Amino acid sequence: MIMSRIEAPRSEDTAETSGLTDRLLAGLPAEAVLTDPDVTASYAHDMASFCPAGAPAVVVLPRTVEQVQHVMRTATELRVPVVPQGARSGLSGAANATDGCIVLSLTRMDRILEISPVDRIAVVEPGVINATLSRAVEEHGLYYPPDPSSWEMCTIGGNIGTASGGLCCVKYGVTAEYVLGLDVVLADGRLMSTGRRTAKGVAGYDLTRLFVGSEGSLGIVVRAVLALKPKPPQQLVLAAEFPSAAAACDAVCRIMEGGHVPSLLELMDRTTVKAVNDLAHMGLPETTESLLLAAFDTPAPAADLAAVGALCEAAGATEVVPAEDAAESELLLQARRLSLTALEAVKGTTMIDDVCVPRSKLSEMLEGVERIAGKYRLTIGVCAHAGDGNTHPTVCFDAQDEDESRRARESFDEIMALGLELGGTITGEHGVGVLKKEWLAREIGPVGIEMQRAVKQAFDPLGILNPGKVL
Repeated sequence: MIMSRIEAPRSEDTAETSGLTDRLLAGLPAEAVLTDPDVTASYAHDMASFCPAGAPAVVVLPRTVEQVQHVMRTATELRVPVVPQGARSGLSGAANATDGCIVLSLTRMDRILEISPVDRIAVVEPGVINATLSRAVEEHGLYYPPDPSSWEMCTIGGNIGTASGGLCCVKYGVTAEYVLGLDVVLADGRLMSTGRRTAKGVAGYDLTRLFVGSEGSLGIVVRAVLALKPKPPQQLVLAAEFPSAAAACDAVCRIMEGGHVPSLLELMDRTTVKAVNDLAHMGLPETTESLLLAAFDTPAPAADLAAVGALCEAAGATEVVPAEDAAESELLLQARRLSLTALEAVKGTTMIDDVCVPRSKLSEMLEGVERIAGKYRLTIGVCAHAGDGNTHPTVCFDAQDEDESRRARESFDEIMALGLELGGTITGEHGVGVLKKEWLAREIGPVGIEMQRAVKQAFDPLGILNPGKVL
């Protein structure tokens, strides 16, 4: 079972919560320390299914670096676990509380400290919302590419913690490629700066990359230097309908092999298309087995779409619809944006997988998911960042049905096993958290786990930072 209960360090006497609170209040304003159990319970978990969460002793909402340092010094002195949190929009249980912990919510550290068009960087605090940053830099003619589906609510700190991706990764890459430097509060309260704000820099080990994707298990990010790009032209989108998932995946391979660089290349299988139709009545053809969306933000996007449209037709597309302007492009993308909401409406609960495979294995991945859905008698829809092979098989189930919940968990595991068999990885952008700890061990092996634990020990010798996550 991958959902074992979190084991976490605890204060010697849980009755000393008031003592912990008093110590915290010595360096924090009263409004930053929450102890009402009804309130703290709302900070107990993120959006992942089947991930246990404990009851925090206290929730702290600092506004300054010094306040974060005070929290970590207090936690170290009292041996209290600390669970860092952003917007709790994650899908792996990485932000779930442990019993008796301090939940350290960084959402109030939400200032954009600097935007430099010359250096093409932004300096931000961890609580800045992704969409807020994107709109702010756009005013300077700049572009911050990482765009998770939850970009209107997720925070930059959370994006860094989980090394998140998004729709544009096929061209622009993931969060890790945009983090130049970090200020990090360590477990004992010391402040460390990593990386740089220059275009190049290779001094010492790359500790910045080490913290990206560490899910708050090595330190608390309190400031980030992020790389920006010039704002690209408005993208145009093409939608192509296919009679099979194999044909759509063939088109993906043809597009990438042909040297095209789309700004977006997304796939929806027939289950997802049907769910979107049922929810939003978008009029997508019921005969569609796979829908492929491609976009270009080049100086001549219409020409690029025409070339890709021809490749789709050669792969067997039954219809190819290129947008003529931004409004039509947005309409075509609406179906993809509704995918997860629509699949959740099928049964009320979803378990969203995040398996990334080589593009050449994408068809085998989709065919395998369809077999697994039949085996477990479940509805499993797949939407995918097809351009980089990152699939999101989404298991739909009734959480009140014990047998169906069991089958959902088992199908989830089988999908991850399939991804590894195809030469892929258990997570492309959602992280490990609680949900995939055992699967991480299978992917990287015993030596890899040993070395990662050694890194954890170096940064967090008492094991108080987000215990029970990742390793």
